[in-house]
Amino acid sequence: MTNDMTTGRPLPLLVKFAVPLTLGNILQQLYNVADSVIAGQFIGVDALAAIGSAGPLMFMVTGWLNGLTSGFAVLLSQSFGAGKKEELRRYAALSVTISFVVTVALTAILLAANRTILGWMNVPQELMGQTWRYTEVIYGGLLATCAYNALSAALRALGDGKTPLYFLLLASVLNVALDIIFIVSFGMDVEGCAWATVIAQGFSAVCCLFYIGKKYEILRLSRADFRYSGKRVGELLALGVPMGLQFSITGIGTVILQGVVNTFGAVCMAGYSAANKLQNIIWIIYFSLATAAGTFVGQNMGAKRMDRIRQGVRTAQWMILVWSVAAIAMVYLAGPFMLRLFVDASETAVIDAAQTFFRVSGWAYPFLGSLCLYRNVISGMGNGWIPMLAGVAELLARCLVVGIVSGWGSYAAVCFADPVAWVASVIPLVPYYLWRSRKSADALPRQAENGIFFEK
Repeated sequence: MTNDMTTGRPLPLLVKFAVPLTLGNILQQLYNVADSVIAGQFIGVDALAAIGSAGPLMFMVTGWLNGLTSGFAVLLSQSFGAGKKEELRRYAALSVTISFVVTVALTAILLAANRTILGWMNVPQELMGQTWRYTEVIYGGLLATCAYNALSAALRALGDGKTPLYFLLLASVLNVALDIIFIVSFGMDVEGCAWATVIAQGFSAVCCLFYIGKKYEILRLSRADFRYSGKRVGELLALGVPMGLQFSITGIGTVILQGVVNTFGAVCMAGYSAANKLQNIIWIIYFSLATAAGTFVGQNMGAKRMDRIRQGVRTAQWMILVWSVAAIAMVYLAGPFMLRLFVDASETAVIDAAQTFFRVSGWAYPFLGSLCLYRNVISGMGNGWIPMLAGVAELLARCLVVGIVSGWGSYAAVCFADPVAWVASVIPLVPYYLWRSRKSADALPRQAENGIFFEK
């Protein structure tokens, strides 16, 4: 079912969209959480550390693909808001083609350079084998990951955030079941976790594909829709590439940070990994609200409703701040108990390392939430380059902190890189949005080209 966000009060629209998206993203995160829980409990701390050290790489790679497909979805949502169904199908068809080509090329490059990249990350020699085997399988399954991201992004562009949730629920159950079968029953190592993740992702992608074909006539593509159009390809890449880069740039920063954390040994690696798993749950709420706001903005840009855009962004910002307060309280007060999901209570050193991470970074969650919100809002307005520049600022800030403190021998000081990066990234985003939102609504027609809007 499509969801027209160009009419009605923003708060219920955002909540209606964000809740199933949040649940869906939590389920998607459960793929990795399940991997970590089962690996930590049934294989050991080294397995947890190996999967954790691969986490930033996965974030960088899947972030690029997710950003690319999310950028493409901006044009789908604007086309939907403008009522241009034929244009929507053309954009959808070309998005499929571009995503396939990019994913195949990326898979080949990563498989060829895997050991070299892991070496750059300072993965300890005793963990190299496990980390390499895990990443090899994940890289080999990137087509499944990209397919689900692209198909779910297309559904969200039409305002349907519920359907991907249902398929992810089934896929999450499948993932946990396969984790147990592969590791506990078959005695596989970390590659069993990776195979479970890839198979579950492929399952959810196939479900999305069949559902779209059956229920959404507006997205039933014909051969004619796949006709090459340099203009449309350029428009897609103008949004998809910067959004992909902003996610991958953030991922590069986390890879660099993980490389420094790896120098402190398996205990800090495991603690850092466990803390990041919990923090990812917090981030999911931000991401879901931001994605809902981005879709809201995209549809209302297509409908030429700048007044609703301002109203929707204000509402989303208040929702971000409320969740930030709750998240800070959660990690400070309940963090030690929640961490026991990943490691045995006897692993006190690992739990202490994770708590150190929370003490250093938790205060900055409002900045993390605002970062997610404004880069999605600005992308929904048709500008993918400002969010990318914010990603560059985030990378530079993270590298600066790491460069300054890496020689101190302090794990806590290294963890400080994240909050500094979040603050630095927000700095270019908020002023740009405020400047852009001050433009009068009558400026929108001058930016229109066949109902689709871009920053000039």
